[in-house]
Amino acid sequence: MTETTADSAPAPDALASVLADAPFVRLVATDDGDALAAAGTLTRALREREVPFQVRIARDPVPDAEGDDVAVVLGADRGPHAVPGAGRPASTTAFAVARELGVEPDPVIALAGVVAAGSVPGTDGSGDALEAAERAGLVSRRPGVAVPTADLADGLAASTLLRTPYSGDVEATRAALAALDLPAELDEDAHRRLASLVAVDVAAAEDASARSAAAVERALRPYAIDADAAPFETVGGYADVLEALAREEPGTGVALTLAADPGDGLRAAAVDAWRSHGTAAHRAVDAATTGRYDGCLVARVDAPAGVLPVVARIVRDFRSPEPVTIALGESSGTIAASATADRGIGDACRSAAREAGGEGWGNGTRGGIAVDGDPTDALAALRGSL
Repeated sequence: MTETTADSAPAPDALASVLADAPFVRLVATDDGDALAAAGTLTRALREREVPFQVRIARDPVPDAEGDDVAVVLGADRGPHAVPGAGRPASTTAFAVARELGVEPDPVIALAGVVAAGSVPGTDGSGDALEAAERAGLVSRRPGVAVPTADLADGLAASTLLRTPYSGDVEATRAALAALDLPAELDEDAHRRLASLVAVDVAAAEDASARSAAAVERALRPYAIDADAAPFETVGGYADVLEALAREEPGTGVALTLAADPGDGLRAAAVDAWRSHGTAAHRAVDAATTGRYDGCLVARVDAPAGVLPVVARIVRDFRSPEPVTIALGESSGTIAASATADRGIGDACRSAAREAGGEGWGNGTRGGIAVDGDPTDALAALRGSL
Protein backbone atom coordinates (compact mmCIF):
# COMPACT_ATOMS: atom_id res chain seq x y z
CA MET A 1 0.00 0.00 0.00
CA THR A 2 1.44 3.37 -1.05
CA GLU A 3 1.63 6.04 1.60
CA THR A 4 2.84 9.60 1.61
CA THR A 5 4.23 11.52 4.53
CA ALA A 6 4.93 15.15 5.29
CA ASP A 7 8.48 16.30 5.94
CA SER A 8 7.30 18.22 9.00
CA ALA A 9 5.81 15.17 10.72
CA PRO A 10 7.95 14.18 13.71
CA ALA A 11 9.65 10.80 13.91
CA PRO A 12 7.24 8.66 15.97
CA ASP A 13 10.02 6.90 17.90
CA ALA A 14 11.65 10.21 18.88
CA LEU A 15 8.40 11.74 20.14
CA ALA A 16 7.47 8.52 21.94
CA SER A 17 10.83 8.56 23.74
CA VAL A 18 10.19 12.11 24.96
CA LEU A 19 6.66 11.30 26.11
CA ALA A 20 7.64 8.08 27.88
CA ASP A 21 10.08 9.96 30.13
CA ALA A 22 7.94 13.06 30.68
CA PRO A 23 6.86 13.91 34.24
CA PHE A 24 3.75 15.58 32.81
CA VAL A 25 2.45 16.03 29.25
CA ARG A 26 0.34 19.01 28.17
CA LEU A 27 -1.50 18.35 24.91
CA VAL A 28 -3.24 21.16 23.04
CA ALA A 29 -5.08 20.42 19.79
CA THR A 30 -6.59 22.59 17.10
CA ASP A 31 -10.37 22.65 16.94
CA ASP A 32 -10.87 20.05 14.23
CA GLY A 33 -11.70 16.35 14.08
CA ASP A 34 -8.23 15.18 13.03
CA ALA A 35 -6.45 16.89 15.91
CA LEU A 36 -9.16 15.73 18.34
CA ALA A 37 -8.69 12.12 17.19
CA ALA A 38 -4.92 12.53 17.58
CA ALA A 39 -5.40 13.86 21.10
CA GLY A 40 -7.61 10.91 22.01
CA THR A 41 -5.11 8.42 20.63
CA LEU A 42 -2.17 9.92 22.53
CA THR A 43 -4.04 10.42 25.80
CA ARG A 44 -5.15 6.78 25.82
CA ALA A 45 -1.55 5.70 25.28
CA LEU A 46 -0.28 8.02 28.00
CA ARG A 47 -2.92 6.76 30.40
CA GLU A 48 -1.90 3.15 29.71
CA ARG A 49 1.75 4.05 30.27
CA GLU A 50 0.74 5.90 33.48
CA VAL A 51 2.16 9.22 32.27
CA PRO A 52 0.19 12.16 33.74
CA PHE A 53 -1.34 14.47 31.15
CA GLN A 54 -3.67 17.36 30.45
CA VAL A 55 -5.48 17.94 27.17
CA ARG A 56 -7.39 20.90 25.77
CA ILE A 57 -8.71 22.18 22.44
CA ALA A 58 -7.91 25.66 21.09
CA ARG A 59 -8.53 27.34 17.76
CA ASP A 60 -4.99 28.77 17.75
CA PRO A 61 -2.93 26.51 20.04
CA VAL A 62 0.46 27.37 21.48
CA PRO A 63 2.68 25.12 23.63
CA ASP A 64 2.32 25.96 27.32
CA ALA A 65 4.81 23.70 29.14
CA GLU A 66 6.18 24.75 32.51
CA GLY A 67 9.36 23.46 34.11
CA ASP A 68 10.06 19.89 33.00
CA ASP A 69 6.60 19.41 31.48
CA VAL A 70 6.41 18.38 27.82
CA ALA A 71 4.05 20.36 25.57
CA VAL A 72 2.69 18.77 22.40
CA VAL A 73 0.72 20.81 19.86
CA LEU A 74 -1.55 18.73 17.60
CA GLY A 75 -2.70 20.15 14.28
CA ALA A 76 -0.26 23.09 14.11
CA ASP A 77 3.50 23.34 13.62
CA ARG A 78 4.40 25.02 16.89
CA GLY A 79 6.97 24.04 19.48
CA PRO A 80 9.65 21.34 19.45
CA HIS A 81 7.16 18.46 19.77
CA ALA A 82 4.46 19.53 17.32
CA VAL A 83 2.38 17.13 15.24
CA PRO A 84 1.31 19.51 12.45
CA GLY A 85 -1.24 17.54 10.44
CA ALA A 86 -0.19 19.18 7.14
CA GLY A 87 0.20 16.62 4.35
CA ARG A 88 -0.16 13.75 6.79
CA PRO A 89 -3.11 13.73 9.22
CA ALA A 90 -2.08 14.29 12.85
CA SER A 91 -4.11 11.22 13.83
CA THR A 92 -1.86 8.92 11.77
CA THR A 93 1.26 10.26 13.46
CA ALA A 94 -0.40 9.87 16.85
CA PHE A 95 -1.25 6.25 15.99
CA ALA A 96 2.41 5.55 15.17
CA VAL A 97 3.62 7.30 18.34
CA ALA A 98 1.22 5.25 20.48
CA ARG A 99 2.64 2.06 18.99
CA GLU A 100 6.17 3.26 19.73
CA LEU A 101 5.04 3.72 23.33
CA GLY A 102 4.22 0.00 23.42
CA VAL A 103 0.48 0.52 23.23
CA GLU A 104 -1.87 -0.89 20.61
CA PRO A 105 -4.05 2.15 19.81
CA ASP A 106 -7.65 2.12 18.64
CA PRO A 107 -7.39 2.21 14.82
CA VAL A 108 -11.01 3.29 14.38
CA ILE A 109 -10.42 6.64 16.11
CA ALA A 110 -7.31 7.19 14.01
CA LEU A 111 -9.22 6.43 10.81
CA ALA A 112 -11.98 8.84 11.83
CA GLY A 113 -9.29 11.48 12.20
CA VAL A 114 -8.00 10.66 8.73
CA VAL A 115 -11.43 11.23 7.18
CA ALA A 116 -11.91 14.41 9.23
CA ALA A 117 -8.63 15.67 7.75
CA GLY A 118 -10.12 15.24 4.27
CA SER A 119 -8.05 12.16 3.49
CA VAL A 120 -8.98 8.57 2.67
CA PRO A 121 -8.30 5.58 4.96
CA GLY A 122 -5.24 3.75 3.73
CA THR A 123 -3.50 6.85 2.34
CA ASP A 124 -1.41 9.67 3.79
CA GLY A 125 0.25 7.44 6.36
CA SER A 126 -2.91 5.66 7.54
CA GLY A 127 -2.16 2.26 6.02
CA ASP A 128 -1.12 0.73 9.35
CA ALA A 129 -4.31 1.91 11.06
CA LEU A 130 -6.51 0.56 8.27
CA GLU A 131 -4.68 -2.76 8.23
CA ALA A 132 -5.06 -3.11 12.01
CA ALA A 133 -8.77 -2.27 11.86
CA GLU A 134 -9.49 -4.69 9.03
CA ARG A 135 -7.39 -7.47 10.55
CA ALA A 136 -9.34 -7.19 13.81
CA GLY A 137 -12.68 -7.10 11.98
CA LEU A 138 -13.45 -3.60 13.28
CA VAL A 139 -14.24 -2.03 9.91
CA SER A 140 -15.35 -3.21 6.48
CA ARG A 141 -16.00 -1.26 3.33
CA ARG A 142 -19.46 -1.41 1.80
CA PRO A 143 -21.70 0.57 -0.57
CA GLY A 144 -23.81 3.37 0.86
CA VAL A 145 -23.32 6.69 2.62
CA ALA A 146 -21.21 7.60 5.65
CA VAL A 147 -23.47 8.68 8.52
CA PRO A 148 -22.98 8.22 12.26
CA THR A 149 -26.50 7.07 13.12
CA ALA A 150 -28.60 4.02 12.32
CA ASP A 151 -31.47 6.38 11.44
CA LEU A 152 -30.64 7.25 7.82
CA ALA A 153 -32.88 10.32 7.63
CA ASP A 154 -31.34 11.74 10.78
CA GLY A 155 -27.84 10.98 9.52
CA LEU A 156 -28.30 12.41 6.02
CA ALA A 157 -30.12 15.55 7.14
CA ALA A 158 -27.39 16.64 9.55
CA SER A 159 -24.33 15.33 7.71
CA THR A 160 -21.79 17.99 6.76
CA LEU A 161 -20.05 15.58 4.36
CA LEU A 162 -22.69 16.32 1.72
CA ARG A 163 -25.17 18.96 0.63
CA THR A 164 -28.50 17.98 -0.90
CA PRO A 165 -31.72 19.98 -1.47
CA TYR A 166 -33.06 18.39 1.73
CA SER A 167 -29.99 18.81 3.96
CA GLY A 168 -30.92 20.30 7.32
CA ASP A 169 -34.54 19.10 7.08
CA VAL A 170 -35.10 15.62 8.49
CA GLU A 171 -38.72 15.39 7.31
CA ALA A 172 -37.79 16.31 3.74
CA THR A 173 -35.00 13.74 3.95
CA ARG A 174 -37.48 11.07 5.07
CA ALA A 175 -39.68 11.92 2.09
CA ALA A 176 -36.73 11.55 -0.29
CA LEU A 177 -35.85 8.18 1.23
CA ALA A 178 -39.44 6.97 1.12
CA ALA A 179 -39.32 7.05 -2.66
CA LEU A 180 -36.60 4.37 -2.57
CA ASP A 181 -38.79 1.96 -0.57
CA LEU A 182 -35.74 0.67 1.29
CA PRO A 183 -36.01 -2.51 3.40
CA ALA A 184 -35.74 -2.27 7.17
CA GLU A 185 -32.41 -4.11 7.04
CA LEU A 186 -30.34 -2.65 4.22
CA ASP A 187 -28.57 -5.13 1.96
CA GLU A 188 -25.86 -4.20 -0.57
CA ASP A 189 -28.40 -3.37 -3.27
CA ALA A 190 -30.27 -1.03 -0.91
CA HIS A 191 -27.03 0.67 0.11
CA ARG A 192 -26.16 1.17 -3.56
CA ARG A 193 -29.55 2.69 -4.33
CA LEU A 194 -29.15 5.02 -1.36
CA ALA A 195 -25.70 6.12 -2.53
CA SER A 196 -27.00 6.71 -6.04
CA LEU A 197 -29.84 8.88 -4.74
CA VAL A 198 -27.48 11.00 -2.66
CA ALA A 199 -24.87 11.35 -5.41
CA VAL A 200 -27.48 12.44 -7.97
CA ASP A 201 -29.22 14.82 -5.56
CA VAL A 202 -25.93 16.46 -4.62
CA ALA A 203 -24.69 16.95 -8.16
CA ALA A 204 -28.05 17.84 -9.71
CA ALA A 205 -29.06 20.45 -7.12
CA GLU A 206 -30.02 23.75 -8.74
CA ASP A 207 -27.12 25.70 -7.20
CA ALA A 208 -24.56 22.87 -7.11
CA SER A 209 -21.01 23.73 -8.17
CA ALA A 210 -18.91 21.70 -10.58
CA ARG A 211 -16.88 20.60 -7.56
CA SER A 212 -19.84 19.00 -5.76
CA ALA A 213 -19.83 15.70 -7.67
CA ALA A 214 -16.23 15.04 -6.58
CA ALA A 215 -16.74 16.42 -3.06
CA VAL A 216 -19.55 13.98 -2.24
CA GLU A 217 -17.26 11.03 -2.96
CA ARG A 218 -15.82 11.21 0.57
CA ALA A 219 -19.30 10.40 1.91
CA LEU A 220 -19.81 7.37 -0.35
CA ARG A 221 -18.66 3.74 -0.03
CA PRO A 222 -18.03 4.13 3.70
CA TYR A 223 -16.13 1.93 6.10
CA ALA A 224 -18.82 0.41 8.33
CA ILE A 225 -17.83 -0.03 11.97
CA ASP A 226 -18.50 -3.22 13.89
CA ALA A 227 -21.21 -2.61 16.49
CA ASP A 228 -18.84 -3.32 19.40
CA ALA A 229 -15.92 -1.27 18.03
CA ALA A 230 -17.21 2.30 18.27
CA PRO A 231 -20.35 4.25 19.16
CA PHE A 232 -21.12 5.20 15.53
CA GLU A 233 -22.13 3.40 12.36
CA THR A 234 -19.35 4.40 9.96
CA VAL A 235 -15.85 5.86 10.04
CA GLY A 236 -16.98 8.87 8.01
CA GLY A 237 -19.89 9.46 10.36
CA TYR A 238 -17.52 9.25 13.32
CA ALA A 239 -15.32 11.86 11.62
CA ASP A 240 -18.31 14.18 11.14
CA VAL A 241 -19.14 13.91 14.85
CA LEU A 242 -15.54 14.66 15.87
CA GLU A 243 -15.48 17.76 13.66
CA ALA A 244 -18.65 19.08 15.30
CA LEU A 245 -17.50 18.33 18.84
CA ALA A 246 -14.10 19.95 18.34
CA ARG A 247 -15.83 23.27 17.70
CA GLU A 248 -19.06 23.06 19.66
CA GLU A 249 -18.36 20.86 22.69
CA PRO A 250 -14.62 20.11 22.98
CA GLY A 251 -15.01 18.69 26.48
CA THR A 252 -17.45 16.10 25.19
CA GLY A 253 -15.10 15.40 22.29
CA VAL A 254 -12.15 14.75 24.58
CA ALA A 255 -14.27 12.53 26.83
CA LEU A 256 -15.54 10.58 23.82
CA THR A 257 -12.10 9.88 22.34
CA LEU A 258 -10.60 9.08 25.73
CA ALA A 259 -13.30 6.59 26.70
CA ALA A 260 -12.53 2.98 25.73
CA ASP A 261 -16.25 2.17 25.97
CA PRO A 262 -18.39 5.33 25.77
CA GLY A 263 -21.68 4.94 27.59
CA ASP A 264 -25.09 5.68 26.13
CA GLY A 265 -25.18 9.10 27.79
CA LEU A 266 -21.88 10.21 26.26
CA ARG A 267 -22.86 8.91 22.84
CA ALA A 268 -26.23 10.66 23.03
CA ALA A 269 -24.56 13.95 24.01
CA ALA A 270 -22.14 13.62 21.10
CA VAL A 271 -24.90 12.87 18.57
CA ASP A 272 -27.06 15.73 19.87
CA ALA A 273 -24.17 18.18 19.47
CA TRP A 274 -23.40 16.86 15.98
CA ARG A 275 -27.05 17.03 14.91
CA SER A 276 -27.48 20.61 16.15
CA HIS A 277 -24.21 21.67 14.52
CA GLY A 278 -24.95 20.13 11.13
CA THR A 279 -28.56 21.29 11.03
CA ALA A 280 -27.57 24.86 11.94
CA ALA A 281 -24.88 24.85 9.26
CA HIS A 282 -27.23 23.72 6.49
CA ARG A 283 -29.90 26.20 7.51
CA ALA A 284 -27.31 28.96 7.46
CA VAL A 285 -26.30 27.93 3.93
CA ASP A 286 -29.98 27.96 2.92
CA ALA A 287 -30.33 31.57 4.06
CA ALA A 288 -26.90 32.83 2.99
CA THR A 289 -26.43 35.94 0.87
CA THR A 290 -23.46 35.37 -1.42
CA GLY A 291 -21.14 37.59 -3.43
CA ARG A 292 -18.53 36.40 -5.89
CA TYR A 293 -15.16 38.10 -6.16
CA ASP A 294 -11.93 37.31 -7.95
CA GLY A 295 -10.71 34.07 -6.35
CA CYS A 296 -13.24 33.87 -3.54
CA LEU A 297 -16.92 33.66 -2.72
CA VAL A 298 -18.32 35.43 0.35
CA ALA A 299 -21.36 34.00 2.15
CA ARG A 300 -22.98 36.31 4.68
CA VAL A 301 -24.90 34.26 7.22
CA ASP A 302 -26.64 34.57 10.56
CA ALA A 303 -24.99 31.74 12.48
CA PRO A 304 -23.00 31.22 15.69
CA ALA A 305 -19.22 31.51 15.46
CA GLY A 306 -18.75 27.77 15.97
CA VAL A 307 -20.82 26.96 12.90
CA LEU A 308 -19.04 29.33 10.48
CA PRO A 309 -16.08 27.03 9.66
CA VAL A 310 -18.35 24.22 8.50
CA VAL A 311 -20.54 26.68 6.58
CA ALA A 312 -17.41 27.87 4.76
CA ARG A 313 -16.40 24.28 3.98
CA ILE A 314 -19.87 23.22 2.78
CA VAL A 315 -20.15 26.24 0.49
CA ARG A 316 -16.58 25.70 -0.74
CA ASP A 317 -17.22 22.06 -1.61
CA PHE A 318 -20.77 22.18 -2.94
CA ARG A 319 -21.70 25.72 -3.97
CA SER A 320 -18.68 27.90 -4.73
CA PRO A 321 -17.05 28.18 -8.18
CA GLU A 322 -14.04 29.80 -6.50
CA PRO A 323 -11.18 28.06 -4.63
CA VAL A 324 -11.71 30.09 -1.43
CA THR A 325 -14.93 30.58 0.49
CA ILE A 326 -15.39 33.12 3.25
CA ALA A 327 -18.31 32.81 5.67
CA LEU A 328 -19.09 36.03 7.50
CA GLY A 329 -21.24 36.03 10.61
CA GLU A 330 -22.39 39.61 10.97
CA SER A 331 -24.00 39.18 14.38
CA SER A 332 -21.03 37.34 15.88
CA GLY A 333 -18.29 39.53 14.42
CA THR A 334 -16.56 36.40 13.17
CA ILE A 335 -15.20 35.26 9.81
CA ALA A 336 -14.25 31.76 8.68
CA ALA A 337 -12.31 31.00 5.51
CA SER A 338 -11.78 27.69 3.73
CA ALA A 339 -9.69 26.86 0.65
CA THR A 340 -9.46 23.84 -1.62
CA ALA A 341 -5.65 23.84 -1.32
CA ASP A 342 -2.94 25.53 0.74
CA ARG A 343 -3.25 29.25 0.10
CA GLY A 344 -1.84 30.53 3.38
CA ILE A 345 -5.32 31.16 4.79
CA GLY A 346 -4.15 31.33 8.42
CA ASP A 347 -1.45 33.90 7.68
CA ALA A 348 -3.92 35.94 5.62
CA CYS A 349 -6.38 35.89 8.53
CA ARG A 350 -3.72 37.01 10.99
CA SER A 351 -2.64 39.82 8.68
CA ALA A 352 -6.20 40.99 8.14
CA ALA A 353 -6.93 40.85 11.87
CA ARG A 354 -3.93 43.06 12.64
CA GLU A 355 -5.10 45.58 10.05
CA ALA A 356 -8.75 45.60 11.15
CA GLY A 357 -8.18 45.18 14.88
CA GLY A 358 -8.99 41.68 16.06
CA GLU A 359 -7.65 38.16 16.38
CA GLY A 360 -6.75 35.87 13.47
CA TRP A 361 -5.79 32.20 13.32
CA GLY A 362 -5.59 29.18 11.06
CA ASN A 363 -3.38 27.08 8.79
CA GLY A 364 -2.82 26.81 5.06
CA THR A 365 -6.35 25.77 4.11
CA ARG A 366 -8.60 27.21 6.80
CA GLY A 367 -8.68 30.08 9.27
CA GLY A 368 -10.76 32.68 11.01
CA ILE A 369 -10.98 36.21 12.33
CA ALA A 370 -12.84 37.58 15.35
CA VAL A 371 -13.42 41.30 15.88
CA ASP A 372 -15.33 43.32 18.42
CA GLY A 373 -18.12 44.71 16.29
CA ASP A 374 -18.75 44.90 12.55
CA PRO A 375 -16.47 42.48 10.66
CA THR A 376 -16.81 44.32 7.32
CA ASP A 377 -13.37 45.96 7.57
CA ALA A 378 -11.81 42.61 8.46
CA LEU A 379 -13.47 41.04 5.42
CA ALA A 380 -12.05 43.72 3.13
CA ALA A 381 -8.60 43.26 4.67
CA LEU A 382 -8.80 39.49 4.28
CA ARG A 383 -9.78 39.70 0.64
CA GLY A 384 -6.83 42.00 0.12
CA SER A 385 -4.49 39.53 1.85
CA LEU A 386 -5.50 36.52 -0.23
